[in-house]
Amino acid sequence: MNRAAPGKPPIVVVLGVSGSGKSTVGRALAAELRVPFVEGDDAHPAANIARMAAGHPLDDADREPWLRTLARRVRRAAEAGEGLVLACSALRRAYRDELRAAAGPGLWCLFLALDRDTARDRVARRTGHFMPARLIDSQFETLEPLEADEPGLIVDAAAPLPVTLALVCAAVESRTGPRGALEGGAARGGTVRRAMPDEPG
Repeated sequence: MNRAAPGKPPIVVVLGVSGSGKSTVGRALAAELRVPFVEGDDAHPAANIARMAAGHPLDDADREPWLRTLARRVRRAAEAGEGLVLACSALRRAYRDELRAAAGPGLWCLFLALDRDTARDRVARRTGHFMPARLIDSQFETLEPLEADEPGLIVDAAAPLPVTLALVCAAVESRTGPRGALEGGAARGGTVRRAMPDEPG
């Protein structure tokens, strides 16, 4: 069932390394929350895509124009009072801070946590995408997981989509504190636990 969050529509960033399922989860979450979905990969300049396709990781300078584009989109949504779900890697805290500065305090992050081997396997089996599996190591080297003061939730990227959606929608709609805890299918304020694939929804 589709549902809209109470009060001001949420701006959610779905983040994680390549292969974590950001686009799949993001599209489904946007449908559940009845807000637009934005695919962060679409904002990469052609030079960035060519660089990654050739097996070269991006650095902060490469990502700067990409982040500016995404920040502008987030700012438009915030200023219009509209919700948004953005799927983008947002691996560093500084990248998320830039998006947060554009959105204001209402920005909420969903971090899809995935181990290195699973990410590499998923990307290796994926077709029609510019990101090669050999860049997975560089993504994990760049990755800075959510910190205690960043509003959001960490879930296991291997969890079934319906489980993830139920947990995330409950957390977004209730706004239960800086970060949610996953335990028995409920989101609570406090420390972070992972939603494992065999947990009940």
